[in-house]
Amino acid sequence: MSFASETKNELARIMPDKKECMLAEIAGFIRVCGSIGLVGGGRFKIVMNTENPAVARHFKKLIKDYFSVEAKIDVGQGQTLKKGKYYIITIGPEDLSDQILREAGILMVREGMNFISDGIYEGLIRKKSERKAYLRGAFLGAGTMTSPEKQYQFEIVCTTDRLASDMKKLINTFVDIDARKIKRKKEYVTYVKSSGQILDLLAIMGAHSQYFIYEDVIMRKELRNEANRRSNCDQANIDKALAASEKQIIAIKRLMDENRFEPMPEKLREIALLRLDNPDATLTELGEMLKPPLKKAGVNSRLKRIEAMADNDTGRIK
Repeated sequence: MSFASETKNELARIMPDKKECMLAEIAGFIRVCGSIGLVGGGRFKIVMNTENPAVARHFKKLIKDYFSVEAKIDVGQGQTLKKGKYYIITIGPEDLSDQILREAGILMVREGMNFISDGIYEGLIRKKSERKAYLRGAFLGAGTMTSPEKQYQFEIVCTTDRLASDMKKLINTFVDIDARKIKRKKEYVTYVKSSGQILDLLAIMGAHSQYFIYEDVIMRKELRNEANRRSNCDQANIDKALAASEKQIIAIKRLMDENRFEPMPEKLREIALLRLDNPDATLTELGEMLKPPLKKAGVNSRLKRIEAMADNDTGRIK
């Protein structure tokens, strides 16, 4: 089961304890995944689709608890690329569909005429708790999340640009969250890509178990990345040290071939011979082999003098 499905399963177990939050969650769900059809006499039928059975059961109960209406659930079978089952929640005019649409801020009146709004009704989301509930309903209806093992992506698919803009505005009312929107083919998507902000959204919606799972994955990925960075850094240092050692050995052998080795000061001959015998040793290790021991900076200074002598045809060092 996908991370998004697991998250929806957890959220579907949350039942709001306040009436206004129940309505906000129902409104958010209907707004993003509901369609409205005329059935004659100016009456409406609400049809909502979801691929998640837990979500279907959740909203059937929520609608019953708030409106005292028994929504109907049918099971459909996809015939296109999505061939799995999906669940159809239907509310007809005999079940107060008009009242539900009006209270959800979807069916509005202007100049005595009914019209269907395409945004989020501000009267439903005045309080922070209502905004949380609306967001939860919208995510349950048309939200998805990529597994944090792959990438960080939270999004809610909207049918109109206005709805995507309103959803972005709603999400951004929460502290330190920067939602954005994009058009993807015929759909408009409100999304968040920051791992920290997605964690906040999980907490805001109430998916606390998924929050800790998500956080654990982030921590493990960061530890792996840090280990890889350190490993790469260590390898780079090793490569650099080996290259320096090879350069030093070439300089020492050149001095020997040109009979310029023996006239060198004894302390330089001593470190040169140690380098020839220990090509893989670090500067610190070479210094510890000397008697008395010499610090890394001192070893480096002597080897640099040897390289300078090899590059100096006169063999003299100032």
